[in-house]
Amino acid sequence: MNESYPTAGEPQDMPPGSPRILPHGAPPVPQRGPLPPAPMSSGPSGPSPVPLGGRAEQAFDPPSGMTWARVSPRLTWHRRIAVLLWALPLTIAGAFVLSRMIGLLGGLIWLAAIIVACAMGWIVAELVYRSWGFAERADDLLVTHGFFIKHLVVVPYGRMQYVDVTAGLLEQWLGVATVRLHTAAAATDARIPGLPASDAAVLRDRLAQKGESRSIGL
Repeated sequence: MNESYPTAGEPQDMPPGSPRILPHGAPPVPQRGPLPPAPMSSGPSGPSPVPLGGRAEQAFDPPSGMTWARVSPRLTWHRRIAVLLWALPLTIAGAFVLSRMIGLLGGLIWLAAIIVACAMGWIVAELVYRSWGFAERADDLLVTHGFFIKHLVVVPYGRMQYVDVTAGLLEQWLGVATVRLHTAAAATDARIPGLPASDAAVLRDRLAQKGESRSIGL
């Protein structure tokens, strides 16, 4: 009976998973390990992460090298006094009706609701005042405002048709006025409230002069 024996250098049948025995002097076999990390792509990278709220704030920044010109703080008191003037008749009428229908408790609940609404109105008046600003560039005027919903309007001087100044009774008492810019499209009209009366007159004349000079150049 002939039996064959493996010789050095010949592969042998071994169970799966058994370590491979190399003959003496053979080069080492590279071991299988975890795959190396994928090379970094050299193409254009995606947008960098932006913190929440950061992109929206940049859209309402003043022009490069400029700052927003602010309106008078008396605009806050104009809004607060207007809130009180609206709240006074509502308080009297609502308290009278509810006290007759429900009783004294109904009148007190209505009074408390009016007080809370007035407090919120006073806070919002301050925030709205701080949101107003404008900047005069060489060819256009930028006006920004709004706290809950921000707005930024760009009015080219060449598109302005006329500029007027208005002041209601309360504004006259506080010594402030509103400058309004009218264009051919109502959507691009703009206004700047809460300006001191003297500043409003100077701004009106300056904007009208710029509008005339740009209209002649068109």
